[in-house]
Amino acid sequence: MTARNALTFPNQSRSYDARGSRVRFWAYDEALEIPFFVDASALCRIDPKATGDEVGLLNAFDLYREQICKAANRIYSRRSRGSYTLTAADMQ
Repeated sequence: MTARNALTFPNQSRSYDARGSRVRFWAYDEALEIPFFVDASALCRIDPKATGDEVGLLNAFDLYREQICKAANRIYSRRSRGSYTLTAADMQ
C-alpha cells in the first residue's frame, strides 16, 4: 500500500465566485491541478465577523488559509472529481 501524498498549495491565487457565493482556490497533487471552492457558510463559520460579500469572504479566506488548506487535504480523494467544495461541516 502506498502512502497518500499531501496536497500542496503553491499557488496563492484565489478568486470570488459571485454566482456560487464562494471562493475558488487551487491545490496540486504532484503535477495535477485540483480546483477547490470554499462556500460562504464555511468562511463565516471560521470567521464569524466576515461579511458575506466579496471583500469579506476573500479577507476571511486569507486570514484562515492554513486551516482551509488542512480541510482540503482531509476531504481530498484521488478519485477523479471535477472539483471539491468545502462546507461549514468541513471546517472543524
